[in-house]
Amino acid sequence: MTAATAPPKPRRITMKLEVIVIPVSDIDRAKRFYGNLGWRLDADFATGDDFRVIQFTPPGSSCSIHFGTARTGIKPAVPGSAQGLYLVVSDIEAARAELVDRGVDVSEVFHRAGREGRLSGPDPERRSYSSFVSFSDPDGNGWLVQEVTARLPGRVETDDTSFSPPTERATARQ
Repeated sequence: MTAATAPPKPRRITMKLEVIVIPVSDIDRAKRFYGNLGWRLDADFATGDDFRVIQFTPPGSSCSIHFGTARTGIKPAVPGSAQGLYLVVSDIEAARAELVDRGVDVSEVFHRAGREGRLSGPDPERRSYSSFVSFSDPDGNGWLVQEVTARLPGRVETDDTSFSPPTERATARQ
């Protein structure tokens, strides 16, 4: 008879999403657009006409975007084919106002209600994960901005991110 052994415990290796590659048709136009959003320009590496990579990081984000020439190793894709790119904010109305101030063509605030689809305005109960705006870059890459005020259990380490409830934000603005 052999003794039973406990299965080995899995290691907890930290894996963080670092970069999303987005396809663009005009690198300089995309650079102006994302710079105008107030995103931090981390890199603009160029070596002649054969190599150029640009990296931007949204404020407060650990994940960046890359775009560049196909000859840089960035896989060619149809410009505008990146859809459903999410940005998370703690105040959807303030985020929309800032995008409008920066000249972005952004949707009105909307929420989703089951099978009814998109409904105008923020979620009536201001539930976390329920209110959105959307916009696209000049090539049509589609972004959704989602209001998150309380993370679902297990979604983030407690010391990584904090969100305030909408009522707390409203009180702070008075």
